[in-house]
Amino acid sequence: MNIRTLCVNGLLAAMYIAVSMLIQPFGFTNIQFRISEMFNHLIVFNKKYVYGIVLGVFLTNLFFSPMVAYDLVFGVGQSVLSLLITIFSMRYIKNMWARMLVNTLVFTFTMFIIAFELHLAFDLPFFFTWLTTAVGEFIVMLVGAPIMAAINKRVQFNKLVG
Repeated sequence: MNIRTLCVNGLLAAMYIAVSMLIQPFGFTNIQFRISEMFNHLIVFNKKYVYGIVLGVFLTNLFFSPMVAYDLVFGVGQSVLSLLITIFSMRYIKNMWARMLVNTLVFTFTMFIIAFELHLAFDLPFFFTWLTTAVGEFIVMLVGAPIMAAINKRVQFNKLVG
């Protein structure tokens, strides 16, 4: 990894943490609107963003989660799994909007991992919790897609990391 990629991913992790901190109570409950999840769309532009996203999720869960041990396993695991599925799918999907849609659907579907975590930690009903966390993730990712696309026109995310 070159210095530029390392620095950009460090900044991405810091931005993920900062945005998560702003909405802290709504990022860890059974109704989640973790706005920083829109950064997951960066993977659509370049797979090297995986490092900053995962580091941001890890540090956010480490510093702010009320159930640190669970979130470090399940939360980080859900992000890694979703990002890897999206990276794999990018071999077959070339259109940016189609990639963002797949990424949104993958992250939404894999919220069953977070629902399972909340079921274990707080004995919340699994299917209802999956529904509520998935709806929150879907909304954030859906609203985040045009925001990230608009920023990309100015910043060109694919060229930021080498």
